[in-house]
Parts: sequence; C-alpha cells; structure tokens
Amino acid sequence: MAMQVETKKNYSLLEYFEFEINALERHEYINGKIISIADGTPNHNRIIGNLYATLNFAYKNQPYEVFFADQRLWIPERRILTYPDIMVVSGELQLQEGRKDTIINPLMITEVLSSSTRSYDKDEKFAAYRTIPDFQEYVLIDQYSYHIERYYKTSQKNWVFAEYKNLTDIIDLNCCLLQISLADIYNEVNFDLAEIEK
Repeated sequence: MAMQVETKKNYSLLEYFEFEINALERHEYINGKIISIADGTPNHNRIIGNLYATLNFAYKNQPYEVFFADQRLWIPERRILTYPDIMVVSGELQLQEGRKDTIINPLMITEVLSSSTRSYDKDEKFAAYRTIPDFQEYVLIDQYSYHIERYYKTSQKNWVFAEYKNLTDIIDLNCCLLQISLADIYNEVNFDLAEIEK
C-alpha cells in the first residue's frame, strides 16, 4: 500500500485523532507526521481475509481475539499509531489511555507486503513493533509470490527467523498454538493479477 505524508510539519496526537475522525481514508501517525495509507489490492485483501477467517474460526471460545485492517494500534515508545493488517491479542484487551478504539497489546502481528511498503514493514515497522512488551510473533506475507517470513521471540533480545515458500508448507504459530497452511493463506490469490497491480 502506497503511503503519502500530509503537508503540515508536525501534528499533536489530538490533532491526529480529530483529523482521522473526519477523514475518508485511514492514516498512520508517526512521531508527529500524518501519513495516508492507500487502499489494498485484491490479492492483499484476499490474503487478509483468508488469514483472518482461519484465525477467527480457530480461536472461537479461546482466549484470543483477532483484529484486521481497521483496528488501530498505539506504539508509545515510538509515538506511532498504525493499522496492522492482522493482530492477535491474548487475554484482556488493553487500550491506549483515554481511547476506546486503539489497542496496545498485540501478541502477534501480520503484514501483507506490497512493493511500496516492503522495506518499511520489514525494518522500521518491525523495530517499532518489538518495543511492545506483549509482542511475540511477526508474520510477513508476500502478495506477489508464495513467500512468508516469520519471526518469533525466544527471549528478551532474541528472535528466530523461519521462511516458507511452498503451498504444502505449514506454519506453526508459537505464540498462539496454531498451524496454518500456505494453501489456506493463498487461497484464490491470483499472481497474474499481481503483475498488473505492481
């Protein structure tokens, strides 16, 4: 998803929330900057839908909640408000102080990579996510080929990397005790269409 910075130099959090309430599209807040987020592609939305449906069904009557796309996340240490593609929260939902619409305690985050945000999602965004105390697992899904990267926390400063490239591969989510196949995640994704979307 392409991102564009709004023109004013710096915004307060209050200004951002007032701006976002009246906006027709979603925006991230990054330490004073307001950045518009373009709409996703059909493949991007198929992948999010497939994963959300799988997680939501699997966690029925379990101590996990699954959120997607329009759920805002606050990362206080980096002063970032963002909308991850998928978040899983374990236990009680914790909210940003003074807000009822912005969570702060995801256990797992998934981002579907686009050509315009790939580097940001893999580097700066991941670094910001790692400052969240509850955060344990990060899944990056390519929308242009069968390729998923997964990082999971093993100790305070250690993360393990795993990579999946075959439809027969199974992802074991450590934090949420669940197995998901690439075939389920990529169901009905059309890579021929992806070439047009790039």
